[in-house]
Amino acid sequence: MEEYVGSLWHRFITQAAEKTFPEAAVSLEEIHKTVGVLFRALGGDGGLRIEAVSATAHQARRTWLQKIAGTAKHVELAWRDQETLRLPTQLAVFPEKSLNRDTFLWLAALATAEHSETDWFKRNLFLTQLTLQRFQGLENRYQKLVENYLPLRRTKGLTPEELTQELAIQQALKNPFFINKLPICEKPPQPVHLWLHPSPPIRPAAVKPPSAPENPPEGETKRQNAQDQRRRSGERTESPDGKTGLLAFRLESLFSRAEYVKVDRTTDDEEDLSKAQDALEDMEQLSITQDNKKSATTLKFDLDLPPNVLEETPLEGEILLPEWDYKKQLLRENFCNLQMYFNTNMQAIELPHNLRKTAQRLRQQFAALAPTRIWHRNQVDGNDIDLEAYLLHAADNLRGQADAGQGLYRDFRGGSRDLACLLLADLSMSTDAWVNNFSRVIDVIRDSLFLFAEALSSTGDKFALYGFSSRQRQHIRFNVLKTFEQNYTSIIRGNIQSIKPGFYTRMGAAIRQSTTILSKQPNAQRLLLLLTDGKPNDLDHYEGRYGVEDTRQAIHEARKKGLQVFCVTIDEKAGDYLGYLFGNHGYVFIRNPAELPKQLPLLYMRLTAGE
Repeated sequence: MEEYVGSLWHRFITQAAEKTFPEAAVSLEEIHKTVGVLFRALGGDGGLRIEAVSATAHQARRTWLQKIAGTAKHVELAWRDQETLRLPTQLAVFPEKSLNRDTFLWLAALATAEHSETDWFKRNLFLTQLTLQRFQGLENRYQKLVENYLPLRRTKGLTPEELTQELAIQQALKNPFFINKLPICEKPPQPVHLWLHPSPPIRPAAVKPPSAPENPPEGETKRQNAQDQRRRSGERTESPDGKTGLLAFRLESLFSRAEYVKVDRTTDDEEDLSKAQDALEDMEQLSITQDNKKSATTLKFDLDLPPNVLEETPLEGEILLPEWDYKKQLLRENFCNLQMYFNTNMQAIELPHNLRKTAQRLRQQFAALAPTRIWHRNQVDGNDIDLEAYLLHAADNLRGQADAGQGLYRDFRGGSRDLACLLLADLSMSTDAWVNNFSRVIDVIRDSLFLFAEALSSTGDKFALYGFSSRQRQHIRFNVLKTFEQNYTSIIRGNIQSIKPGFYTRMGAAIRQSTTILSKQPNAQRLLLLLTDGKPNDLDHYEGRYGVEDTRQAIHEARKKGLQVFCVTIDEKAGDYLGYLFGNHGYVFIRNPAELPKQLPLLYMRLTAGE
């Protein structure tokens, strides 16, 4: 009964203290695509990701209802850094949905402007001025937002100094060209939802993360899974040793003797998903460590971690490759170590039975691409005499005009498509995920490679198959499945059958190595086809924009060498970054991963139909 009454009271007091309009809320997920298009169309940095921001604490004065309810301690405000434009998870500031939607668009437009001013108030004034001057069409929409926003801001219950400060902010919102100084006050002002964050959370110092185990231990606990859409702030820390922390005991056992047991309540885990979610909500910043143990519950959410240490030392190894540092705008020579992996225990196998019918149909379709055999006339050498050329030569000879170098033979042979294709498959650990109740991503990729090879073998096109994964810059694994020189045989099928998930996705290095291999082919058309299920990432600094920029640079280098680069992905978030990497027409998203094996050969047919 007490819990029931308590829940009723909590619901009542929370709703009474709430100053938002949940019924008119607009989520970032709803408007994400529109915001991205607008931000980049107005000149925003194309390499920035658009993500949901994590709530941060503010020290502004709260109402007595908010204090009783324990709410309004945190607020989600927009801000940006070198890698990400962060916007609120949802906006429910206005009672009208259209106004909340326009707030998202205004914040995206405001973030396209840049100014070096460090003072929060002046910086947002300058950004507002620049935005209104550059995009005059936004002025009416901005004024409408301000007119509806000012009545919602609090003016009652403030001290005289706080009221003076609040009135200055309201005047600045009305006319950003009129005022440029914020009165000093002991308490910070109320959050301004139409401006960028006054003090975005600064990431802690860069640290080197612990290395992941080669074979993570398998736990016996059945995990519960859930997903949280909000973005969280995090830090890396050392795993507790269990010897420190709160010691709980009964007073009557103070003088008793007990054996020490290593129990650390900070890492205690229960098989209750709701408790894990409640704990996540209570923490403003998450401390991340690695203890090589399997948790009972799994919560999936986006996490902002500090950048890892960028090691400057060049490497020595088998194949040394450069890497692009977008912050310094330079190519670091000999920065990555790539190793070629050959399967020394290849076993000849037949095509899996479940693929044979599809493979037969694809071979029939692709046979139409194979050039037909025709007679080649006027040849210097050939299988037969070209009678027409011989009669012309005899007539010219009687007139004394015969050409000794004229071809008098003909030859019956097939043409050839001057084409070479290298298929590069992502074999990172994310391919171990299940796409349905029957197969994993790696199984889908394996079937795709089988059908792709079966289809191309019927055309006579030159093709090669490679896979890649990585474990930081020192260990980039490049699996050789089929080279251009090898024929497609049952042994190659065994090689394809042997692929398995690796570690991470250092995409730039893999593309550079593929570019080197494909550039050596003399064909007129050279296609580099990338098959992936996610974005570039690795354990070290390669996470985030660094990896995206290095991959983009590698693609640019490949195209400068005359290669055609195209990406096939099953990543649902591909639209956020692949357009920036490959261009709007340089990639395709396969909505149903299970259809990839059938779609990949047909996509190749469309890409090379003009050859």
